[in-house]
Amino acid sequence: MKVTIKLFAILRRDRFDTRVFQFEEDTTIYDILDRLNIHTEDAAIVFVNGKHAELEQKLLDGDVVSIFPPIGGG
Repeated sequence: MKVTIKLFAILRRDRFDTRVFQFEEDTTIYDILDRLNIHTEDAAIVFVNGKHAELEQKLLDGDVVSIFPPIGGG
């Protein structure tokens, strides 16, 4: 199945902005983080098709996953 991954802010460093990947059925967001070498604490906000998602969520063909790091400010 094809899944589009979008990375934001510091997560893009030495990686990519947007890329389409081929994954096996039953792939979860956690599996994607592992494959991209992104620690779970570095993926503070995750959306699938524009809706908040848990790391255990299984993905479907055509899904778009957006991953954001923790956001600081003051």
